[in-house]
Amino acid sequence: MENKVPIVPVVSSLSGLTMPVIGMGTASYPPVDAGTLKSAIVEAIRAGYRHFDTAFIYGSEQPLGAAIAEALNIGLIKSRNELFITSKLWCTYAEPDLVIPAIKMSLENLQLEYLDLYLIHWPLKFSKEVSRLPVPKEEVSVIDIKSVWSAMEECQLLGLTKAIGVSNFSSRKLEEILSFAKIPPAVNQVEMNPLWQQKELNEYCKAKGIHVSAHSPLGSKGTLWGDNRIFDCHALKEIAEAKGKTIAQICLRWVYEQGASVIAKSFNKKRMEENLEIFDWSLSVEELEKIRGLPQCKFNSIGTFIEPSAELEAQL
Repeated sequence: MENKVPIVPVVSSLSGLTMPVIGMGTASYPPVDAGTLKSAIVEAIRAGYRHFDTAFIYGSEQPLGAAIAEALNIGLIKSRNELFITSKLWCTYAEPDLVIPAIKMSLENLQLEYLDLYLIHWPLKFSKEVSRLPVPKEEVSVIDIKSVWSAMEECQLLGLTKAIGVSNFSSRKLEEILSFAKIPPAVNQVEMNPLWQQKELNEYCKAKGIHVSAHSPLGSKGTLWGDNRIFDCHALKEIAEAKGKTIAQICLRWVYEQGASVIAKSFNKKRMEENLEIFDWSLSVEELEKIRGLPQCKFNSIGTFIEPSAELEAQL
């Protein structure tokens, strides 16, 4: 029987970029084997997902590439152009002469000729390959953003990616990029959910024509850096029960109503499908007000990834 793929809305930034509102994340902790990940991605394509978010450090580029090849082979999609693929420049390659080799390595892993979006993963540079977490502070420095961004622009000019952006950048770091960028960032992918709402950053990005894409919309439950606060939140439970929705659906709908796109990760078929079912209903003014009043707490503290350094954090 022919599969009927759900129509997923798209968003546009001032750069002309269009991307599916919901993307599937491919980072997993603890990591899953390549075969499991490949099968989950093929299932996601079957369910209607067209945006896939990966990164060199996730180790998911090769399984994603294999899944795309299989989806094409079995006819789930007719062309690679039906997909939107995001990958990211890892901190060990945050040097101007390493950016183009890094994106080419990602493209080789993915078996693709171009990315739709390439992001600087963190505003950080690691002096060598990461062998443990947190990364020793002596191996971490703030990147030379002007030279690295120039290399990112070159990636776009060469046709290696259709758009460029950043991930986990503050408004201050974005302001720095905008002061010299010939091609402004199209996207800032940041942690965003009802318990870390990023109101000021979201408003800043909207004013500058930078689209916000939300990672960790459910608080990264089950990871080294996340916890269950969202799923234990009484107010979110009440809203979900009243609307006959899951807490995850409430969170994803809330992000969508903030004008952001969302990266949601699930390898469970039922939850994959549920995550797409957020477009034929909305949150009420009262429900939005209740969510607006929730206590705020950041899940993905940079201290999870690097040893604390007051000097470094002041620069970020």
